[in-house]
Amino acid sequence: MNQLISSIADRAKVLLVSNSPNEVRELLYVLDRHNLGTGLAGDIDEGVELAAGGTDLILLDAALAGTNIGATCMRLRNAGGRHSVPLLLMSATPSAEEQGRSVGAGASDYIKMPFNARDVAEKILMELALHKAVAPAPHGATPPRPLHPQTLEVNYHSILAGSPDAVLLFDIDNSLLIDANHLAEELFGMPLTELLQGGMEPLFPQQQNDGLSSPQLLEDKIRDTLQGKIVVFRATCRHRDDHPIECEIRLMRLSVPGRQLVHARIIDLTERNLAEAMRSGQSALLEMVAKGAPLTPTLNQLLLLIEGQSRGVYCSIMLLDDDGCHMHSAAGPSLPSEYMALLEGVEIGPGVGSCGTAMFRREQVVVSDIMQDPLWAPYRELAAPFGLRACWSRPIFGQEGNVLGSFAMYYREVRSPDAHEQGLIDTATDLAGIAIGRMRHERELQRHRAHLEELVAERTAALTQAKEQSEQVNRELAAALENLSITQEELVRRDKLAALGALVAGIAHELNTPIGNGLVVATTMAERTRELQASFLDGLRRSELGAYLAQASEADAIMLRNLQRAADLVSSFKQIAVDRASSQRRHFLLRQFVAELMLPLSTPLKAASLTLTQDVPEDLAMDSYPGPLGQVLGNLLENCLRHAFDGRSGGSIAVSARASDDGQGIVLSVADTGVGISTDDLTHVFDPFFTTKLGSGGSGLGLHVAHNIVTGVLGGHIDASSSPAGTTFTLLLPAVAPQSPAA
Repeated sequence: MNQLISSIADRAKVLLVSNSPNEVRELLYVLDRHNLGTGLAGDIDEGVELAAGGTDLILLDAALAGTNIGATCMRLRNAGGRHSVPLLLMSATPSAEEQGRSVGAGASDYIKMPFNARDVAEKILMELALHKAVAPAPHGATPPRPLHPQTLEVNYHSILAGSPDAVLLFDIDNSLLIDANHLAEELFGMPLTELLQGGMEPLFPQQQNDGLSSPQLLEDKIRDTLQGKIVVFRATCRHRDDHPIECEIRLMRLSVPGRQLVHARIIDLTERNLAEAMRSGQSALLEMVAKGAPLTPTLNQLLLLIEGQSRGVYCSIMLLDDDGCHMHSAAGPSLPSEYMALLEGVEIGPGVGSCGTAMFRREQVVVSDIMQDPLWAPYRELAAPFGLRACWSRPIFGQEGNVLGSFAMYYREVRSPDAHEQGLIDTATDLAGIAIGRMRHERELQRHRAHLEELVAERTAALTQAKEQSEQVNRELAAALENLSITQEELVRRDKLAALGALVAGIAHELNTPIGNGLVVATTMAERTRELQASFLDGLRRSELGAYLAQASEADAIMLRNLQRAADLVSSFKQIAVDRASSQRRHFLLRQFVAELMLPLSTPLKAASLTLTQDVPEDLAMDSYPGPLGQVLGNLLENCLRHAFDGRSGGSIAVSARASDDGQGIVLSVADTGVGISTDDLTHVFDPFFTTKLGSGGSGLGLHVAHNIVTGVLGGHIDASSSPAGTTFTLLLPAVAPQSPAA
């Protein structure tokens, strides 16, 4: 079509008269792509000036012409000296009255804005092509006879020949098809002479897919077209052999004096619809496979999808038996069941038709003529009664490269596959391989389920016994915890054993963790056992049993670790020292309190060649619990003596205090010049039972108890920092402690 446009464009100029450049910008671009000369005038005077330079078609905005459309049209035409130049009127506010005035002014067409630039460009090209093809009859002369293709000049014929789509030209007054291009002949399967014998209706079935009659549909669309509209709609056309063709049809009225001509461009949507059907069909099939749909319905759906992509094809799928020798009919929804039954159990081989040979050779086999091909020699009499003449087959492979079966396409005519059909074969074998592979996997799992019953029963009994034992151990631990709680209450009531009571509380707290873990594991495994028993009745998967055994192994390990942890905690209880702390609250001066607390430590410090310094302001006072605070400082100093100076002779410990920045608290620190604490150990110093000197007399609870007292009873915060030059414990305490000790 571009060649024909060039022939027109070499001498064609189009003038657009409009003061709305945005409305026509795209049209100018499209016309420029067709190599048409274009001019744009913003008012009538400028349009007259441009028309004087010569123009082949004028496109006028009715808003600029006002009510005097006739005089404006005449002025523009006279400017170029050509009274017959085609003129199209466009209007942003169309009305029947305005359209009538445009017809009276001799306008070739009336276009409503906004418009599709490509459609208007096509109309302009038609007008330019027909302008010299048909001249108006002289005034008073007899109207011309119906147009015949021989009366048209080469321009319009070139448009038909160069169009990428099927094009038809209809004479509406005489109900005749008067021209068509070669693509229309191919689309409808008719030679031009046969096409020109009828009108538009023979090209359509009697009824459309939505139930509307085709004559009524055409009448409505042509009526709209004759009113100046560019009509675009979808409809089902009819091929010569009566198969339907889904099309998009674009109708356009051609301005020929004394005649009502309609230019029809028909776009075949078959390939587009088939591609969409294939995409949606593949998605539906994969969803069926994912949801575990039965194999036969899945394969039938696949074959119907492939059959819908090519006329006259009948598809089948054969499955190869587990012995790798015999094939069985799996699906063939459109083939006669009698024929499919004849193939049941046939042994594959190098000359067993298309399917048996394809599976044997592990490659595609194309038999274009069943009656002549030697591969079908023993089986021609099977296919002949059913009219099958061609059969192409390809093996279906599994993920491991093993042959699962074959996919075949049958035709009732002698033929070979084209590129499109080869693509269908690729798609069908891929999807069939996925579906069949899943079916075989499920069958393998079912086979294994039968051998797992005894193992499941044995393991269930063992786990049940382990659960009962763990519950017994948990009951014993719970009883021990209860006894420890009672002991704690008794020790708390005895002032001289208050520290022991605090330690018991810590042990009781720690015992809750292994006991709780044991109960959680036992409960979880009991529930998991019930789920496994239920799954066993419905069919147990290997993955489910594997997951269950892994969980059981992990549960055993967790149970053993927590039982050992509880035993260690109970053992450490024996190492508890006597608590000297008092929970009585009072007001006291911190300097005096620290000095009194340090006196009993002078002897062990001298024995260790250590010096103790104090830096506490005299006026620093607290309203708190001196007993618990003394226990914290004692534990910190004892920690220094036990750990800080290991392997060193001499050193110092400094106790200092100051008011916090906000004036509401006390910052109290204990610093030593010892060996320091490693980075890894520093993060664990407040953990219960954490010690770097196991078996040396420490319980690993000193700093943990100190942390609990500081954050609980005293309502403060404790932190530790360390380097190779020593360790510092810093306490941030409120000057006024909370009203009651934390539990």
